[in-house]
Amino acid sequence: MRQSPNLGIRIFLYVAGILLVIMALVLLLQAFGFLTNIPRTAIYALVLLAIGIGILSALRNR
Repeated sequence: MRQSPNLGIRIFLYVAGILLVIMALVLLLQAFGFLTNIPRTAIYALVLLAIGIGILSALRNR
């Protein structure tokens, strides 16, 4: 029988996964020239958004 991971570990994994996907998309868009100048506050907003989405999705799948 498989035991589900701890809630804290699950939240961390969701946040890390979503953050990696968002940052990869931003870097790809920058590499292709679609996003040339991104303010640092926008990057912080994306990080906070990823953390929020990760926490909510981990709690929803609990």
